[in-house]
Amino acid sequence: MHVLTVSDLNSALRAHLEGEGLFFDLWLLAEVVEFRRYPSGHCYFTLKDEQASIRAVLWRGVAERIATLPTNGDAVLVHGRVGFYEARGELQFVVDQIVPAGVGLLNAQLAQLRARLEAEGLFDERRKRPLPPLPRRIGIVTSLQAAALQDMLTILRRRYPLAEVLLSPCLVQGELAPASIVAALRRVYTEAVDLVILARGGGASEDLAAFNDEQVVRTVAASPVPIITGVGHETDTTLVDAVADLRAPTPSAAAEMAAPPLTELRQRVLALHERATVAIIDRLHRQRQMVAQQHALLQRNHPHRTIEAARQTVDDLSRRAGRAFGRWLQLEQTRLQGLQARLATLSPQATLARGYAIAQQVDGHVVTDPAQVQAGEALTLTVRAGRVRVIVEHTDE
Repeated sequence: MHVLTVSDLNSALRAHLEGEGLFFDLWLLAEVVEFRRYPSGHCYFTLKDEQASIRAVLWRGVAERIATLPTNGDAVLVHGRVGFYEARGELQFVVDQIVPAGVGLLNAQLAQLRARLEAEGLFDERRKRPLPPLPRRIGIVTSLQAAALQDMLTILRRRYPLAEVLLSPCLVQGELAPASIVAALRRVYTEAVDLVILARGGGASEDLAAFNDEQVVRTVAASPVPIITGVGHETDTTLVDAVADLRAPTPSAAAEMAAPPLTELRQRVLALHERATVAIIDRLHRQRQMVAQQHALLQRNHPHRTIEAARQTVDDLSRRAGRAFGRWLQLEQTRLQGLQARLATLSPQATLARGYAIAQQVDGHVVTDPAQVQAGEALTLTVRAGRVRVIVEHTDE
């Protein structure tokens, strides 16, 4: 026999109930009774229907996120899991979401999906991209039977006829609508569009359910280009509006946001023209100034100026050389005249002209001393008019 303590039994029951994962992610439709919020912030109450009841707990962290807590007698739709309180051996339902029953299960699921997508950051404003100012191709994803389609096409043709419009038709209502919208979006993404409009005309809230579908929302969030949603009326808001780059209150408004009016384009073109004209004039002015500066620099450094300066230098040097040569020649002439005068003074011819003679021996030596010659020796006497050969008879010392 295997004997358990109460603690062992309750621990085993808790492990079975909470460990198997069989009683997680549950929705209950019930009436709230015995609701009480304690100073700790936790809320304890009972959920019951006509046949049964279960204790429930709403922990403080969850209770603080709920805008309006239920009161006794409220019919509610709660989400949570089964828990087991070991100390008293009691089952309890641990609540993490609670909405009025009138909202319905669909809205509760929608709230849950919204919270999950928001936690992933898909609603972050920093993800949103600006619309292209001049889209060349605009894709429209909507139903061919939608009355809003013709309105959008008319607006686009009137406001911005330069854009090419590509229609990617889809279902916008019914069970097949989510898959149809996803396929249409993926199809238009491959068409090299600059902008996408996802639109549907007005209808009851349940008619817009496809635009709250998780796959549709994620496909919109994954758009490679900016996307505008125009779903329903101005008061209608869907999850695709939260992830789109821009939400328009209506399909017609989406078309107006996508297409800049021609008047605005003309103003922008005129402004660009004016800016371009000013820029060109300013550039031409700067170019003229640069050309003038280069021309002045070229004039200062022109080869003709260099050649003319060199020619002037050569002429000046030539004149100075001429004058220097003249002075040198005159000095040389004066010096030559002086030398000639001295030469004339020292010349033997001058001596001979005065009646003297030069005696030379046969070997050419000039006789300057009687001891150089002997009697009978032949000498040559050079006189002014010529030469005379003589014989020495005797010498006198």
